[in-house]
Amino acid sequence: MLYLVGRADRVVRRAMNEMLAAHGVSLNQYTTLSVLARRGGLSNAQLARRSLVSPQSMNEVLLALEQRGFVRRRAHPDHGRILQAQVTPKGRKLLGACEAEVAGLEERMMKSLSPHERRSLRTALLECVHSLDGGLIGR
Repeated sequence: MLYLVGRADRVVRRAMNEMLAAHGVSLNQYTTLSVLARRGGLSNAQLARRSLVSPQSMNEVLLALEQRGFVRRRAHPDHGRILQAQVTPKGRKLLGACEAEVAGLEERMMKSLSPHERRSLRTALLECVHSLDGGLIGR
């Protein structure tokens, strides 16, 4: 089972990397934009945890996104040393284009599954993540 989960992860990552490269972003950059679009104002450390990368890697990802105008960072109002990141309109436009393709990839991956099988797979995967203290919500 673990082999299949790992194999699925590698196949999905490869397909996403190819798709996202056409938009000039990496998988980590896409993930960061996606997380920020749903929950802006996160610190580097919070964003790193949610994006499954180290704080050092997240700093590099944010810097690259900031330099390209997809993200802006501002000092936290109560803690000046903490920088909070927000997706810019330019970043939202890019994210929308990427999300449309990612949705197509997900649909292609799931095309042979019935709606019931899709729900069951989602539930089973969430339970597996929870069992290993993976930190996702939404059972």
